[in-house]
Amino acid sequence: METRWLTREELAAWVRLAAVLELLPTALDSQLRRDAELTHFDYYVLAMLSESPDRTMRMAKLAASTTATLARLSHVVQRLETRGLLERVPCPTDRRATNARLTDAGWAKVREAAPGHVSFVRDTVIDVLTPDQITQLADISQAILSKLDPDAGKAGMYRWYDSPDPAE
Repeated sequence: METRWLTREELAAWVRLAAVLELLPTALDSQLRRDAELTHFDYYVLAMLSESPDRTMRMAKLAASTTATLARLSHVVQRLETRGLLERVPCPTDRRATNARLTDAGWAKVREAAPGHVSFVRDTVIDVLTPDQITQLADISQAILSKLDPDAGKAGMYRWYDSPDPAE
């Protein structure tokens, strides 16, 4: 099969996307470390728990929701548990499973970190785009996600915000 090389326009788009993929995680980590003493992944884990019923989730589901391996998640959970931000508890419906539960201190940390994080995301990504570009970004991201995760089995949480907010 012959290689379908990228056109100059395709190459320019790809290189810019690759640069965003390299630079954005570091920028997110820097902001959260500075302002909340959390990594972006720490914050992501805490945020997933904060949006779950009873602020609790099975470790396996939390790993899938954050696209982490169980080993990586266990390491992060252990670190967050040592800080008192979450706790591991037996799953009441499956003795073989373990749940992660956000503690009151973890809930306070999420509430403390969220305003600065949202401001950073808004300033760095959202506010530099027009409303049409926001729609295009969502559409472009969905097209790529549909290829990478066709059944949304790895991180279906990215569909959580597709329906209108009932509070609006």
